[in-house]
Amino acid sequence: MESQSWFDNSALLTVAQWLAALFVLGIIALVVSVGVMYVVDKIQTRHTIRRNYPVVGRFRYIFERMGEFMRQYFFAMDREEMPFNRAQRSWVYRAAKNADRNVAFGSTRDLTRTGTIIFSNAPYPPLAEQSVSPQPVKIGPYCSKPYSPTSYFHISGMSYGALSPVAVKALSAGAKKAGCWLNTGEGGLSPYHLSGHCDVVFQMGTAKFGVRTQDGKLDESRLAELGRHDSVKMFEIKLSQGAKPGKGGILPGIKVNQEIAEIRGIKVGEDAISPNRHLEISNNEELLDFIDKVRTITGKPTGFKFVMGDPSWIDELVDSILSRGEEAAPDFITLDSADGGTGAAPQPLIDYVGLKLSESLPILVDKLTEAGLHKRIRIICSGKMISPADVAWAIAMGADFVVSARGFMFSLGCIQAMQCNKNTCPTGVTTDDPKLQRGLDPQDKSERVANYHKYLEYGVNIIAHSCGVTDPRQLNRRHARVIKPDGESISLAERYPLPPARRR
Repeated sequence: MESQSWFDNSALLTVAQWLAALFVLGIIALVVSVGVMYVVDKIQTRHTIRRNYPVVGRFRYIFERMGEFMRQYFFAMDREEMPFNRAQRSWVYRAAKNADRNVAFGSTRDLTRTGTIIFSNAPYPPLAEQSVSPQPVKIGPYCSKPYSPTSYFHISGMSYGALSPVAVKALSAGAKKAGCWLNTGEGGLSPYHLSGHCDVVFQMGTAKFGVRTQDGKLDESRLAELGRHDSVKMFEIKLSQGAKPGKGGILPGIKVNQEIAEIRGIKVGEDAISPNRHLEISNNEELLDFIDKVRTITGKPTGFKFVMGDPSWIDELVDSILSRGEEAAPDFITLDSADGGTGAAPQPLIDYVGLKLSESLPILVDKLTEAGLHKRIRIICSGKMISPADVAWAIAMGADFVVSARGFMFSLGCIQAMQCNKNTCPTGVTTDDPKLQRGLDPQDKSERVANYHKYLEYGVNIIAHSCGVTDPRQLNRRHARVIKPDGESISLAERYPLPPARRR
């Protein structure tokens, strides 16, 4: 027993000596590191704070980086954050997880702020059993292969490359379960878009990734091949997007691996920067010619996506369409809002260029209605539309379809880390790092995508029934009101009266 006790004491003493030695070594390493940082900070000339306050000044950059996360979780109120506040994100998370979406003790939304939308409930709303399923809406009546989706809520354009392969796989499978389409974004059609066998909208950006020749022009044979693909239902020509109106797409070279390079037709490791417009399109006539060309080659509905700037351009485009006849019109127009998007963008563009959807949507709807083209040209809108109220407002204003990118990113688990362009997304949604992608299970997340879609449309149905209609597509401007600067509300039908159709 005494021998055993001696052995135990000796072992403990040895461990203590090792720990003491490691502690001393740690202190020495810390002192040496601080000394090296001190010398480096005093010598360098790029950072004034570090030069004047060596070592200590480094904490300023740490706090600056951590600030957005600290505000998000500890300091900002539920409705204060940008671009999406905690209340918005939490609703999406609960919907995606099929968790309780009810709240208690009153709304935290400021109902007196100018521009706030509220809906007008009916005195005798229809009973739940009187609700009807949305009817299919035909897009492209003059195409040999028109498209008639039933859902009014779909997945907006997000490129493979900007999104990870596992994220795209989850979106594809989720879209199939939900019965909505998935827009490819401008990065070309990847196997991951097709993996879930959902309906696909092929977006053609200004660089024509996926349908480009070596010199960046349209590869008509490749386009025709995509047109024969059963899953590809429509073609969207991107003129501009909300994150950067007037500038082409940006995919940092750090995210351009071998597979992405092959799909896009570019070089590995090089920044994929698209031109700020299509080389073939410099005026309205060339736009209509290009739309007709794509539609003729593919036989499928073709339209364009843009952010509105000067509204008078729509008048000029309408005149060009009417002079040719409505057969020459785009089959749809996707109107994007100027308040950002998923893509990396210069801050001057993301903050200051283009009109927000709240202003541009009524303008576009009114101008197409006045020209008698609204039923011919379907309106798809996007831009921070992630809640039932957002979608219900857009439909009431006259949109035929609503698409969302960031809403579906939240359903995948996005935490708004603001690292989409750095290849360091902690949730695996916007990175090609396999270690970070490992946490995103496509099968589980596809269920969440489908749940989010299901409960968003369910929420829109609740609003529609409360307003006295049995189908959300029956919502119109008299069903919603907007708060004026004096705090009183006015009907959207009075604020934005529909113009009479012009005589042709």
